[in-house]
Amino acid sequence: MCGIVGYIGKEKALPKVLSGLKFLEYRGYDSAGVAYIYDNEIKITKEVGRINSLEKLLDLSIPSNIAIGHTRWATHGEVNIINSHPHKVGKFTVVHNGIIENYLKIKEKLQKEGIIFKSSTDTEVIPALLDYYYQKENNILKAIVKTINELEGSFALGIICDDDKNNLYAIRRGSPLIIAPSNDGIFIASDIPAILNYTNKYILLNENEIVKLSKNEYQIYDNKLNKIIKEIKIYEGSQDDAMLNGYDHYMLKEIHEEEKVFLDTFNYYVENNKFKDTMPNFKKYQNIHIVACGSAYYVGCIAKSLIENYANIPVYASVASEYRYQKNFYDQNTLVIIISQSGETADSLEALRKAKNDGIDTLAIVNVAMSSIAREAKYTLYVKAGPEIAVATTKAFLAQTTLIALLTIKLQGQNDLLKEFIGLEKHIRELLNRNYQEYAKIISKSNNTFFIGRLVDYALCLEGSLKLKETSYINSVAIQAGELKHGTISLITDNTLVIGICTKKDISSKTISNLKEVKARKANIIYITNEFIEDNFYDQIILLPKVNDIVMPILTVIPLQLIAYEVAKIRGCDIDKPRNLAKSVTVE
Repeated sequence: MCGIVGYIGKEKALPKVLSGLKFLEYRGYDSAGVAYIYDNEIKITKEVGRINSLEKLLDLSIPSNIAIGHTRWATHGEVNIINSHPHKVGKFTVVHNGIIENYLKIKEKLQKEGIIFKSSTDTEVIPALLDYYYQKENNILKAIVKTINELEGSFALGIICDDDKNNLYAIRRGSPLIIAPSNDGIFIASDIPAILNYTNKYILLNENEIVKLSKNEYQIYDNKLNKIIKEIKIYEGSQDDAMLNGYDHYMLKEIHEEEKVFLDTFNYYVENNKFKDTMPNFKKYQNIHIVACGSAYYVGCIAKSLIENYANIPVYASVASEYRYQKNFYDQNTLVIIISQSGETADSLEALRKAKNDGIDTLAIVNVAMSSIAREAKYTLYVKAGPEIAVATTKAFLAQTTLIALLTIKLQGQNDLLKEFIGLEKHIRELLNRNYQEYAKIISKSNNTFFIGRLVDYALCLEGSLKLKETSYINSVAIQAGELKHGTISLITDNTLVIGICTKKDISSKTISNLKEVKARKANIIYITNEFIEDNFYDQIILLPKVNDIVMPILTVIPLQLIAYEVAKIRGCDIDKPRNLAKSVTVE
Protein backbone atom coordinates (compact mmCIF):
# COMPACT_ATOMS: atom_id res chain seq x y z
CA MET A 1 0.00 0.00 0.00
CA CYS A 2 2.69 2.50 0.91
CA GLY A 3 5.29 3.33 -1.72
CA ILE A 4 9.07 3.23 -1.30
CA VAL A 5 11.76 4.58 -3.58
CA GLY A 6 15.46 4.86 -2.84
CA TYR A 7 18.50 5.81 -4.91
CA ILE A 8 22.24 5.78 -4.45
CA GLY A 9 24.56 6.68 -7.29
CA LYS A 10 26.56 9.27 -9.18
CA GLU A 11 23.76 11.78 -9.83
CA LYS A 12 21.40 13.93 -7.74
CA ALA A 13 19.13 11.66 -5.77
CA LEU A 14 16.16 13.87 -4.87
CA PRO A 15 14.78 14.39 -8.41
CA LYS A 16 14.96 10.64 -9.06
CA VAL A 17 13.27 9.71 -5.78
CA LEU A 18 10.51 12.30 -6.24
CA SER A 19 9.94 11.11 -9.79
CA GLY A 20 9.70 7.52 -8.61
CA LEU A 21 7.24 8.40 -5.84
CA LYS A 22 4.96 10.10 -8.35
CA PHE A 23 4.77 6.88 -10.34
CA LEU A 24 3.71 5.08 -7.14
CA GLU A 25 0.84 7.45 -6.37
CA TYR A 26 -1.62 4.81 -7.57
CA ARG A 27 -0.79 2.78 -4.47
CA GLY A 28 -2.71 5.31 -2.36
CA TYR A 29 -1.24 7.64 0.26
CA ASP A 30 -2.00 10.48 2.65
CA SER A 31 1.47 11.93 3.24
CA ALA A 32 4.97 11.76 1.80
CA GLY A 33 8.55 12.27 2.92
CA VAL A 34 12.20 11.91 1.99
CA ALA A 35 15.51 11.50 3.79
CA TYR A 36 18.78 12.42 2.10
CA ILE A 37 22.40 13.08 2.96
CA TYR A 38 23.70 16.63 2.57
CA ASP A 39 26.68 18.32 4.27
CA ASN A 40 27.44 14.96 5.84
CA GLU A 41 24.09 14.97 7.67
CA ILE A 42 20.85 13.07 7.17
CA LYS A 43 18.10 15.56 6.37
CA ILE A 44 14.41 14.65 6.60
CA THR A 45 11.51 16.50 4.98
CA LYS A 46 7.91 15.34 5.37
CA GLU A 47 4.51 16.74 4.42
CA VAL A 48 0.85 15.74 4.67
CA GLY A 49 -1.02 15.50 1.38
CA ARG A 50 0.22 15.10 -2.16
CA ILE A 51 3.79 14.70 -3.35
CA ASN A 52 3.57 18.12 -5.02
CA SER A 53 3.28 19.69 -1.56
CA LEU A 54 6.42 17.87 -0.44
CA GLU A 55 8.27 18.87 -3.60
CA LYS A 56 7.68 22.57 -2.88
CA LEU A 57 9.63 22.18 0.37
CA LEU A 58 12.69 20.65 -1.31
CA ASP A 59 15.64 22.07 -3.21
CA LEU A 60 16.05 19.47 -5.95
CA SER A 61 19.39 20.95 -6.95
CA ILE A 62 21.02 19.76 -3.72
CA PRO A 63 23.99 17.55 -4.69
CA SER A 64 22.97 14.57 -2.58
CA ASN A 65 23.62 11.20 -4.16
CA ILE A 66 21.64 9.10 -1.67
CA ALA A 67 17.99 9.40 -0.67
CA ILE A 68 15.01 7.34 0.41
CA GLY A 69 11.41 8.40 -0.13
CA HIS A 70 8.01 7.24 1.01
CA THR A 71 4.29 7.69 0.44
CA ARG A 72 2.32 6.70 3.54
CA TRP A 73 -1.09 5.06 3.75
CA ALA A 74 -1.97 5.30 7.43
CA THR A 75 -2.48 2.11 9.40
CA HIS A 76 -1.28 3.29 12.84
CA GLY A 77 -1.67 6.85 14.01
CA GLU A 78 -3.52 9.74 12.43
CA VAL A 79 -2.38 11.53 9.31
CA ASN A 80 0.15 14.18 10.37
CA ILE A 81 3.77 15.11 9.81
CA ILE A 82 4.99 13.35 12.95
CA ASN A 83 3.53 10.03 11.83
CA SER A 84 4.77 10.44 8.26
CA HIS A 85 7.86 8.61 7.04
CA PRO A 86 10.85 8.57 7.13
CA HIS A 87 11.31 7.85 10.86
CA LYS A 88 14.64 8.35 12.61
CA VAL A 89 15.71 6.95 15.97
CA GLY A 90 19.31 7.18 17.07
CA LYS A 91 21.53 6.61 14.05
CA PHE A 92 18.95 4.91 11.82
CA THR A 93 16.48 6.42 9.36
CA VAL A 94 13.83 4.14 7.86
CA VAL A 95 10.99 4.06 5.35
CA HIS A 96 8.58 1.16 5.69
CA ASN A 97 5.81 -0.48 3.68
CA GLY A 98 3.88 -3.06 5.67
CA ILE A 99 2.73 -3.55 9.22
CA ILE A 100 4.52 -4.62 12.40
CA GLU A 101 2.14 -6.79 14.38
CA ASN A 102 4.19 -6.97 17.59
CA TYR A 103 5.20 -3.30 17.69
CA LEU A 104 3.58 -2.64 21.08
CA LYS A 105 5.60 -5.41 22.70
CA ILE A 106 8.82 -4.09 21.11
CA LYS A 107 7.95 -0.52 22.04
CA GLU A 108 7.44 -1.44 25.69
CA LYS A 109 10.75 -3.28 25.72
CA LEU A 110 12.67 -0.35 24.24
CA GLN A 111 10.94 2.23 26.44
CA LYS A 112 12.31 0.35 29.44
CA GLU A 113 15.76 0.88 27.88
CA GLY A 114 15.12 4.64 27.87
CA ILE A 115 14.21 5.06 24.21
CA ILE A 116 11.67 7.83 23.62
CA PHE A 117 9.13 7.52 20.81
CA LYS A 118 7.65 10.53 19.04
CA SER A 119 5.01 9.04 16.74
CA SER A 120 1.95 6.80 17.05
CA THR A 121 3.14 4.49 14.29
CA ASP A 122 4.21 0.88 14.32
CA THR A 123 7.12 1.82 12.04
CA GLU A 124 9.07 3.83 14.58
CA VAL A 125 10.01 0.68 16.48
CA ILE A 126 12.08 -0.43 13.46
CA PRO A 127 14.80 2.29 13.57
CA ALA A 128 14.66 2.10 17.35
CA LEU A 129 15.31 -1.65 17.32
CA LEU A 130 18.03 -1.24 14.69
CA ASP A 131 19.77 1.36 16.82
CA TYR A 132 19.39 -0.80 19.93
CA TYR A 133 21.09 -3.81 18.32
CA TYR A 134 23.66 -1.68 16.51
CA GLN A 135 24.92 -0.40 19.85
CA LYS A 136 25.40 -4.01 20.94
CA GLU A 137 26.81 -5.44 17.69
CA ASN A 138 28.63 -2.43 16.20
CA ASN A 139 27.76 -3.96 12.82
CA ILE A 140 24.89 -2.75 10.64
CA LEU A 141 24.17 -6.05 8.89
CA LYS A 142 24.13 -7.98 12.15
CA ALA A 143 21.82 -5.34 13.66
CA ILE A 144 19.49 -5.74 10.67
CA VAL A 145 19.39 -9.53 11.06
CA LYS A 146 18.59 -9.31 14.77
CA THR A 147 15.92 -6.72 14.08
CA ILE A 148 14.08 -8.64 11.37
CA ASN A 149 14.25 -11.80 13.45
CA GLU A 150 12.34 -9.96 16.18
CA LEU A 151 9.78 -8.25 13.95
CA GLU A 152 6.45 -9.95 13.27
CA GLY A 153 4.38 -8.86 10.30
CA SER A 154 5.22 -7.63 6.82
CA PHE A 155 7.76 -5.06 5.76
CA ALA A 156 9.80 -3.64 2.93
CA LEU A 157 12.44 -1.30 4.31
CA GLY A 158 14.84 1.33 3.05
CA ILE A 159 17.49 2.19 5.65
CA ILE A 160 20.22 4.82 6.04
CA CYS A 161 22.66 4.83 8.96
CA ASP A 162 24.53 7.90 10.29
CA ASP A 163 27.71 5.84 10.57
CA ASP A 164 27.63 4.62 6.96
CA LYS A 165 26.70 7.44 4.61
CA ASN A 166 28.13 5.64 1.57
CA ASN A 167 25.60 2.82 1.58
CA LEU A 168 21.86 2.24 1.48
CA TYR A 169 20.25 -0.89 2.94
CA ALA A 170 17.00 -2.63 2.06
CA ILE A 171 15.05 -5.63 3.33
CA ARG A 172 11.92 -7.41 2.19
CA ARG A 173 9.46 -9.65 4.01
CA GLY A 174 5.89 -9.94 2.79
CA SER A 175 5.69 -6.50 1.19
CA PRO A 176 7.05 -6.12 -2.37
CA LEU A 177 10.47 -4.58 -3.08
CA ILE A 178 12.76 -4.65 -6.08
CA ILE A 179 16.38 -3.63 -6.71
CA ALA A 180 17.01 -1.84 -10.01
CA PRO A 181 20.56 -1.22 -11.28
CA SER A 182 21.01 1.61 -13.80
CA ASN A 183 23.95 3.21 -15.60
CA ASP A 184 24.39 5.91 -12.97
CA GLY A 185 23.31 4.19 -9.77
CA ILE A 186 21.00 1.71 -8.08
CA PHE A 187 17.35 2.02 -7.02
CA ILE A 188 15.08 0.30 -4.58
CA ALA A 189 11.34 0.54 -5.23
CA SER A 190 8.00 -0.97 -4.31
CA ASP A 191 7.05 -1.46 -7.94
CA ILE A 192 8.56 -1.34 -11.43
CA PRO A 193 6.86 1.86 -12.73
CA ALA A 194 8.87 3.89 -10.22
CA ILE A 195 12.16 3.15 -11.98
CA LEU A 196 11.26 2.91 -15.67
CA ASN A 197 12.39 6.48 -16.39
CA TYR A 198 15.92 5.32 -15.56
CA THR A 199 16.23 1.58 -16.13
CA ASN A 200 14.28 -1.49 -17.22
CA LYS A 201 16.48 -3.85 -15.21
CA TYR A 202 15.28 -5.20 -11.90
CA ILE A 203 15.95 -7.89 -9.31
CA LEU A 204 13.22 -9.57 -7.29
CA LEU A 205 13.89 -10.06 -3.60
CA ASN A 206 12.66 -13.11 -1.76
CA GLU A 207 11.52 -13.28 1.84
CA ASN A 208 14.00 -11.95 4.44
CA GLU A 209 16.66 -11.03 1.90
CA ILE A 210 18.89 -8.07 2.76
CA VAL A 211 20.60 -5.76 0.29
CA LYS A 212 23.57 -3.44 0.80
CA LEU A 213 23.88 -0.87 -1.99
CA SER A 214 26.65 1.54 -2.86
CA LYS A 215 26.76 3.88 -5.85
CA ASN A 216 28.60 1.27 -7.94
CA GLU A 217 27.46 -2.13 -6.70
CA TYR A 218 25.08 -4.10 -4.55
CA GLN A 219 25.33 -7.21 -2.43
CA ILE A 220 22.41 -9.45 -1.49
CA TYR A 221 22.39 -11.61 1.67
CA ASP A 222 20.04 -14.12 3.24
CA ASN A 223 19.03 -13.68 6.88
CA LYS A 224 22.15 -15.58 7.94
CA LEU A 225 24.33 -13.14 5.99
CA ASN A 226 25.30 -15.63 3.33
CA LYS A 227 25.88 -13.85 0.02
CA ILE A 228 23.39 -14.55 -2.78
CA ILE A 229 23.68 -14.14 -6.54
CA LYS A 230 20.38 -13.25 -8.21
CA GLU A 231 19.20 -12.96 -11.79
CA ILE A 232 18.73 -9.50 -13.29
CA LYS A 233 15.41 -9.40 -15.12
CA ILE A 234 14.38 -7.11 -17.97
CA TYR A 235 10.97 -5.43 -17.91
CA GLU A 236 9.32 -5.84 -21.32
CA GLY A 237 6.98 -2.86 -21.11
CA SER A 238 7.79 0.84 -21.26
CA GLN A 239 7.19 4.00 -19.28
CA ASP A 240 4.44 4.85 -21.77
CA ASP A 241 2.39 2.05 -20.19
CA ALA A 242 2.24 4.13 -17.02
CA MET A 243 1.53 7.49 -18.73
CA LEU A 244 -1.85 9.15 -19.32
CA ASN A 245 -1.24 9.52 -23.07
CA GLY A 246 -3.84 12.25 -23.51
CA TYR A 247 -6.59 10.81 -21.28
CA ASP A 248 -7.95 12.84 -18.37
CA HIS A 249 -7.55 9.96 -15.93
CA TYR A 250 -5.81 6.61 -15.74
CA MET A 251 -9.14 4.91 -15.10
CA LEU A 252 -10.52 6.14 -18.42
CA LYS A 253 -7.30 5.24 -20.24
CA GLU A 254 -7.31 1.75 -18.80
CA ILE A 255 -10.96 1.14 -19.67
CA HIS A 256 -10.22 2.12 -23.26
CA GLU A 257 -7.34 -0.36 -23.35
CA GLU A 258 -9.75 -3.24 -22.78
CA GLU A 259 -10.08 -4.24 -26.42
CA LYS A 260 -6.31 -4.77 -26.58
CA VAL A 261 -6.25 -6.43 -23.16
CA PHE A 262 -8.93 -8.89 -24.24
CA LEU A 263 -7.06 -9.80 -27.42
CA ASP A 264 -3.67 -10.04 -25.68
CA THR A 265 -5.06 -12.36 -23.01
CA PHE A 266 -7.00 -14.51 -25.47
CA ASN A 267 -4.14 -14.81 -27.95
CA TYR A 268 -1.68 -15.74 -25.21
CA TYR A 269 -3.67 -18.92 -24.55
CA VAL A 270 -5.37 -19.71 -27.87
CA GLU A 271 -4.16 -20.13 -31.45
CA ASN A 272 -6.12 -21.41 -34.43
CA ASN A 273 -9.08 -22.11 -32.16
CA LYS A 274 -7.01 -24.44 -29.96
CA PHE A 275 -5.39 -24.01 -26.59
CA LYS A 276 -1.65 -23.49 -26.51
CA ASP A 277 0.67 -25.12 -23.99
CA THR A 278 0.35 -21.94 -21.91
CA MET A 279 -2.97 -23.34 -20.63
CA PRO A 280 -2.34 -26.49 -18.56
CA ASN A 281 -4.86 -29.28 -18.12
CA PHE A 282 -6.70 -29.19 -14.79
CA LYS A 283 -9.19 -31.98 -15.51
CA LYS A 284 -8.02 -34.11 -12.58
CA TYR A 285 -9.52 -31.74 -10.00
CA GLN A 286 -13.01 -32.57 -8.74
CA ASN A 287 -13.44 -29.50 -6.53
CA ILE A 288 -12.29 -25.90 -6.90
CA HIS A 289 -11.85 -23.24 -4.25
CA ILE A 290 -11.46 -19.68 -5.52
CA VAL A 291 -9.95 -17.21 -3.05
CA ALA A 292 -9.50 -13.49 -3.60
CA CYS A 293 -10.25 -9.99 -2.32
CA GLY A 294 -12.37 -7.12 -3.66
CA SER A 295 -12.96 -7.11 -7.40
CA ALA A 296 -10.85 -10.25 -7.83
CA TYR A 297 -13.28 -12.03 -5.50
CA TYR A 298 -16.15 -10.93 -7.74
CA VAL A 299 -14.28 -12.49 -10.67
CA GLY A 300 -14.28 -15.61 -8.52
CA CYS A 301 -18.06 -15.35 -8.20
CA ILE A 302 -18.33 -15.16 -12.00
CA ALA A 303 -16.03 -18.19 -12.20
CA LYS A 304 -18.24 -20.14 -9.82
CA SER A 305 -21.25 -19.58 -12.06
CA LEU A 306 -19.43 -20.38 -15.31
CA ILE A 307 -17.43 -23.41 -14.14
CA GLU A 308 -20.34 -25.07 -12.35
CA ASN A 309 -22.65 -24.48 -15.33
CA TYR A 310 -20.27 -25.53 -18.11
CA ALA A 311 -17.72 -27.86 -16.51
CA ASN A 312 -19.93 -29.46 -13.82
CA ILE A 313 -17.29 -28.97 -11.14
CA PRO A 314 -18.39 -27.66 -7.73
CA VAL A 315 -16.78 -24.30 -6.94
CA TYR A 316 -16.48 -22.56 -3.60
CA ALA A 317 -15.70 -18.83 -3.83
CA SER A 318 -14.38 -17.17 -0.68
CA VAL A 319 -12.99 -13.86 0.49
CA ALA A 320 -9.32 -14.40 1.33
CA SER A 321 -9.44 -12.61 4.69
CA GLU A 322 -12.02 -15.19 5.84
CA TYR A 323 -10.57 -18.22 4.06
CA ARG A 324 -7.16 -17.94 5.70
CA TYR A 325 -8.69 -18.29 9.19
CA GLN A 326 -11.64 -20.63 8.66
CA LYS A 327 -11.63 -24.41 8.57
CA ASN A 328 -11.43 -25.45 4.93
CA PHE A 329 -12.67 -28.78 3.64
CA TYR A 330 -10.39 -29.78 0.81
CA ASP A 331 -8.38 -32.79 -0.30
CA GLN A 332 -5.93 -33.88 -3.00
CA ASN A 333 -8.67 -33.53 -5.62
CA THR A 334 -9.15 -29.85 -4.81
CA LEU A 335 -7.53 -26.98 -6.70
CA VAL A 336 -7.25 -23.69 -4.83
CA ILE A 337 -7.24 -20.74 -7.25
CA ILE A 338 -5.89 -17.41 -6.00
CA ILE A 339 -6.86 -14.36 -8.07
CA SER A 340 -4.92 -11.11 -7.57
CA GLN A 341 -4.07 -8.24 -9.90
CA SER A 342 -0.85 -7.33 -8.09
CA GLY A 343 0.09 -10.81 -6.96
CA GLU A 344 1.00 -9.27 -3.61
CA THR A 345 -2.41 -9.05 -1.88
CA ALA A 346 -1.61 -9.95 1.71
CA ASP A 347 -4.70 -12.00 2.64
CA SER A 348 -4.66 -13.84 -0.69
CA LEU A 349 -0.97 -14.66 -0.32
CA GLU A 350 -1.53 -16.05 3.17
CA ALA A 351 -4.50 -18.10 1.96
CA LEU A 352 -2.27 -19.58 -0.74
CA ARG A 353 0.38 -20.42 1.83
CA LYS A 354 -2.19 -22.07 4.04
CA ALA A 355 -3.36 -24.31 1.19
CA LYS A 356 0.25 -25.17 0.28
CA ASN A 357 1.05 -26.05 3.88
CA ASP A 358 -1.94 -28.39 3.85
CA GLY A 359 -0.60 -30.11 0.71
CA ILE A 360 -3.27 -28.71 -1.64
CA ASP A 361 -2.45 -27.72 -5.25
CA THR A 362 -2.67 -24.02 -6.00
CA LEU A 363 -3.17 -21.95 -9.15
CA ALA A 364 -2.39 -18.22 -9.32
CA ILE A 365 -4.23 -15.90 -11.70
CA VAL A 366 -2.24 -12.67 -11.62
CA ASN A 367 -1.26 -9.68 -13.73
CA VAL A 368 2.23 -9.04 -12.39
CA ALA A 369 4.97 -11.40 -13.54
CA MET A 370 7.09 -12.95 -10.81
CA SER A 371 4.98 -11.46 -8.01
CA SER A 372 4.87 -13.32 -4.69
CA ILE A 373 1.64 -15.18 -5.44
CA ALA A 374 2.86 -16.07 -8.94
CA ARG A 375 6.11 -17.47 -7.61
CA GLU A 376 4.64 -19.44 -4.72
CA ALA A 377 1.71 -21.12 -6.49
CA LYS A 378 2.13 -24.53 -8.11
CA TYR A 379 0.62 -23.22 -11.36
CA THR A 380 0.42 -19.65 -12.66
CA LEU A 381 -1.78 -18.15 -15.35
CA TYR A 382 -1.05 -14.56 -16.31
CA VAL A 383 -3.60 -12.06 -17.52
CA LYS A 384 -2.19 -9.64 -20.07
CA ALA A 385 -3.51 -6.34 -18.72
CA GLY A 386 -0.22 -4.46 -18.44
CA PRO A 387 0.37 -1.90 -15.67
CA GLU A 388 -2.85 -0.74 -14.04
CA ILE A 389 -2.43 2.59 -12.26
CA ALA A 390 -5.94 3.66 -11.23
CA VAL A 391 -6.90 2.28 -7.83
CA ALA A 392 -10.27 1.06 -9.16
CA THR A 393 -9.48 -1.96 -11.30
CA THR A 394 -11.02 -2.09 -14.78
CA LYS A 395 -8.90 -3.65 -17.50
CA ALA A 396 -7.43 -6.22 -15.10
CA PHE A 397 -10.97 -7.26 -14.12
CA LEU A 398 -11.90 -7.73 -17.77
CA ALA A 399 -8.70 -9.68 -18.42
CA GLN A 400 -9.34 -11.92 -15.40
CA THR A 401 -12.90 -12.53 -16.57
CA THR A 402 -11.59 -13.41 -20.02
CA LEU A 403 -9.13 -15.88 -18.56
CA ILE A 404 -11.82 -17.41 -16.33
CA ALA A 405 -13.99 -18.03 -19.39
CA LEU A 406 -11.04 -19.72 -21.12
CA LEU A 407 -10.27 -21.78 -18.02
CA THR A 408 -13.90 -22.88 -17.91
CA ILE A 409 -13.69 -24.17 -21.48
CA LYS A 410 -10.43 -25.97 -20.68
CA LEU A 411 -12.06 -27.63 -17.66
CA GLN A 412 -15.07 -28.57 -19.78
CA GLY A 413 -12.75 -30.26 -22.24
CA GLN A 414 -14.48 -29.14 -25.43
CA ASN A 415 -12.80 -26.48 -27.53
CA ASP A 416 -15.90 -25.72 -29.61
CA LEU A 417 -16.85 -22.85 -27.29
CA LEU A 418 -13.65 -21.01 -28.20
CA LYS A 419 -15.44 -19.83 -31.32
CA GLU A 420 -17.59 -17.62 -29.07
CA PHE A 421 -14.56 -15.37 -28.54
CA ILE A 422 -14.15 -14.67 -32.26
CA GLY A 423 -15.09 -11.09 -33.06
CA LEU A 424 -15.84 -10.24 -29.44
CA GLU A 425 -13.39 -7.34 -29.62
CA LYS A 426 -15.77 -5.56 -32.01
CA HIS A 427 -18.50 -5.64 -29.36
CA ILE A 428 -15.99 -4.42 -26.76
CA ARG A 429 -15.02 -1.52 -29.00
CA GLU A 430 -18.64 -0.58 -29.63
CA LEU A 431 -19.45 -0.53 -25.91
CA LEU A 432 -16.35 1.54 -25.17
CA ASN A 433 -17.41 4.14 -27.73
CA ARG A 434 -20.92 4.65 -26.37
CA ASN A 435 -21.92 7.74 -24.37
CA TYR A 436 -23.07 6.91 -20.85
CA GLN A 437 -23.41 10.45 -19.53
CA GLU A 438 -27.23 10.46 -19.44
CA TYR A 439 -27.18 7.51 -17.03
CA ALA A 440 -24.36 9.05 -15.02
CA LYS A 441 -26.30 12.29 -14.53
CA ILE A 442 -29.21 10.35 -13.04
CA ILE A 443 -27.01 8.25 -10.76
CA SER A 444 -24.89 11.21 -9.63
CA LYS A 445 -27.95 12.73 -7.91
CA SER A 446 -28.62 9.61 -5.89
CA ASN A 447 -27.34 9.06 -2.37
CA ASN A 448 -28.28 5.38 -2.34
CA THR A 449 -28.19 2.93 -5.23
CA PHE A 450 -29.16 -0.73 -5.41
CA PHE A 451 -27.90 -3.25 -7.97
CA ILE A 452 -29.96 -6.42 -8.38
CA GLY A 453 -29.41 -9.57 -10.42
CA ARG A 454 -29.24 -13.35 -10.22
CA LEU A 455 -26.40 -15.87 -10.56
CA VAL A 456 -23.63 -14.46 -12.81
CA ASP A 457 -25.56 -11.19 -13.11
CA TYR A 458 -25.43 -10.85 -9.35
CA ALA A 459 -21.65 -11.28 -9.45
CA LEU A 460 -21.53 -8.40 -11.94
CA CYS A 461 -23.85 -6.39 -9.67
CA LEU A 462 -21.24 -6.76 -6.94
CA GLU A 463 -18.54 -5.35 -9.21
CA GLY A 464 -20.75 -2.56 -10.57
CA SER A 465 -21.73 -1.54 -7.06
CA LEU A 466 -18.10 -1.52 -5.90
CA LYS A 467 -16.97 0.56 -8.89
CA LEU A 468 -19.65 3.15 -8.14
CA LYS A 469 -19.02 3.43 -4.42
CA GLU A 470 -15.21 3.47 -4.57
CA THR A 471 -14.99 6.11 -7.31
CA SER A 472 -17.97 8.38 -6.58
CA TYR A 473 -18.56 7.72 -2.84
CA ILE A 474 -22.25 6.98 -3.45
CA ASN A 475 -23.60 4.38 -1.04
CA SER A 476 -24.30 1.39 -3.22
CA VAL A 477 -25.44 -2.13 -2.40
CA ALA A 478 -25.68 -5.26 -4.53
CA ILE A 479 -28.55 -7.62 -3.74
CA GLN A 480 -29.56 -10.99 -5.14
CA ALA A 481 -32.81 -10.12 -6.85
CA GLY A 482 -34.71 -12.88 -5.04
CA GLU A 483 -33.59 -11.52 -1.66
CA LEU A 484 -35.32 -8.15 -2.11
CA LYS A 485 -38.46 -9.25 -0.26
CA HIS A 486 -36.35 -10.50 2.65
CA GLY A 487 -35.76 -7.03 4.04
CA THR A 488 -34.14 -4.76 1.45
CA ILE A 489 -37.36 -3.79 -0.31
CA SER A 490 -38.26 -1.77 2.81
CA LEU A 491 -35.64 0.76 1.64
CA ILE A 492 -37.26 1.28 -1.76
CA THR A 493 -39.23 4.54 -1.89
CA ASP A 494 -39.95 7.30 -4.41
CA ASN A 495 -37.10 7.64 -6.95
CA THR A 496 -34.82 5.16 -5.20
CA LEU A 497 -32.29 4.21 -7.88
CA VAL A 498 -32.22 0.53 -8.81
CA ILE A 499 -29.91 -0.88 -11.48
CA GLY A 500 -31.05 -4.27 -12.70
CA ILE A 501 -28.75 -6.58 -14.65
CA CYS A 502 -30.43 -9.32 -16.65
CA THR A 503 -28.43 -11.24 -19.27
CA LYS A 504 -29.42 -14.89 -18.63
CA LYS A 505 -32.56 -15.67 -20.59
CA ASP A 506 -33.52 -18.76 -18.55
CA ILE A 507 -34.00 -16.66 -15.40
CA SER A 508 -34.79 -13.27 -16.94
CA SER A 509 -38.50 -13.48 -16.11
CA LYS A 510 -37.65 -13.86 -12.42
CA THR A 511 -35.41 -10.79 -12.37
CA ILE A 512 -37.96 -8.77 -14.34
CA SER A 513 -40.59 -9.73 -11.77
CA ASN A 514 -38.36 -8.34 -9.03
CA LEU A 515 -37.83 -5.12 -10.99
CA LYS A 516 -41.58 -4.74 -11.35
CA GLU A 517 -41.87 -5.05 -7.58
CA VAL A 518 -39.51 -2.14 -6.98
CA LYS A 519 -41.16 -0.16 -9.78
CA ALA A 520 -44.48 -0.56 -7.98
CA ARG A 521 -42.80 1.26 -5.11
CA LYS A 522 -41.84 4.11 -7.47
CA ALA A 523 -38.16 3.22 -7.89
CA ASN A 524 -36.17 4.74 -10.74
CA ILE A 525 -34.86 1.75 -12.72
CA ILE A 526 -31.91 1.48 -15.11
CA TYR A 527 -32.22 -1.86 -16.87
CA ILE A 528 -29.07 -3.49 -18.29
CA THR A 529 -29.86 -6.40 -20.58
CA ASN A 530 -29.04 -8.18 -23.83
CA GLU A 531 -32.69 -8.74 -24.76
CA PHE A 532 -34.89 -5.75 -25.57
CA ILE A 533 -38.35 -5.78 -23.97
CA GLU A 534 -40.78 -2.97 -24.60
CA ASP A 535 -42.36 -2.55 -21.19
CA ASN A 536 -42.92 0.10 -18.56
CA PHE A 537 -41.05 -1.52 -15.68
CA TYR A 538 -37.83 0.41 -16.41
CA ASP A 539 -37.04 4.10 -16.86
CA GLN A 540 -33.80 3.72 -18.85
CA ILE A 541 -32.36 0.75 -20.70
CA ILE A 542 -28.80 -0.15 -21.65
CA LEU A 543 -28.93 -2.77 -24.38
CA LEU A 544 -25.90 -5.06 -24.62
CA PRO A 545 -24.87 -7.23 -27.58
CA LYS A 546 -26.32 -10.73 -27.37
CA VAL A 547 -23.52 -13.30 -27.10
CA ASN A 548 -23.00 -16.69 -25.50
CA ASP A 549 -23.33 -16.79 -21.70
CA ILE A 550 -19.71 -17.84 -21.30
CA VAL A 551 -18.41 -14.54 -22.71
CA MET A 552 -21.33 -12.29 -21.71
CA PRO A 553 -19.70 -11.08 -18.46
CA ILE A 554 -16.77 -9.64 -20.47
CA LEU A 555 -19.20 -7.25 -22.16
CA THR A 556 -21.54 -6.58 -19.24
CA VAL A 557 -18.87 -5.05 -17.03
CA ILE A 558 -17.86 -2.34 -19.53
CA PRO A 559 -20.92 -0.05 -19.10
CA LEU A 560 -20.67 -0.49 -15.33
CA GLN A 561 -17.08 0.77 -15.39
CA LEU A 562 -17.73 3.72 -17.68
CA ILE A 563 -20.85 4.77 -15.76
CA ALA A 564 -18.91 4.74 -12.50
CA TYR A 565 -16.21 6.86 -14.12
CA GLU A 566 -18.69 9.40 -15.48
CA VAL A 567 -20.53 9.65 -12.14
CA ALA A 568 -17.28 10.25 -10.27
CA LYS A 569 -16.31 12.90 -12.81
CA ILE A 570 -19.63 14.72 -12.40
CA ARG A 571 -19.23 14.65 -8.62
CA GLY A 572 -15.68 16.01 -8.81
CA CYS A 573 -14.06 13.01 -7.11
CA ASP A 574 -10.38 12.06 -7.18
CA ILE A 575 -11.06 9.30 -9.70
CA ASP A 576 -7.65 7.61 -9.88
CA LYS A 577 -6.90 7.89 -6.16
CA PRO A 578 -10.13 7.50 -4.17
CA ARG A 579 -9.90 8.53 -0.54
CA ASN A 580 -8.61 5.98 1.97
CA LEU A 581 -7.96 3.37 -0.74
CA ALA A 582 -4.78 1.75 -1.99
CA LYS A 583 -4.10 -0.18 -5.17
CA SER A 584 -2.22 -3.06 -3.67
CA VAL A 585 -3.35 -4.11 -0.19
CA THR A 586 -0.17 -5.60 1.20
CA VAL A 587 -1.20 -5.56 4.86
CA GLU A 588 -4.05 -7.39 6.55
